Amino acid sequence: MPLEKHDLLHELPEYKNVIHALKVNDRHFSKLFAEYHDLDHEIHRFESGVESCDDTFLEERKKLRLSLKDQLLEMIKKAS
Repeated sequence: MPLEKHDLLHELPEYKNVIHALKVNDRHFSKLFAEYHDLDHEIHRFESGVESCDDTFLEERKKLRLSLKDQLLEMIKKAS
């Protein structure tokens, strides 16, 4: 079973245009988006076995990803 990536454009396709506009016009959003993107790739590498880490660290990274996603979604909804 392939591992699922959680990038925002695939998770929230209905907000594609809003996400793009925010990335271009809002530095804070752009910074959080980049952090989310990097973290998602890091988690994917751990889950796919390319890199290793302990379970506690992985869970902490997943919680951080969820927190970033919540912040980004709130910003996206306000901009919609």
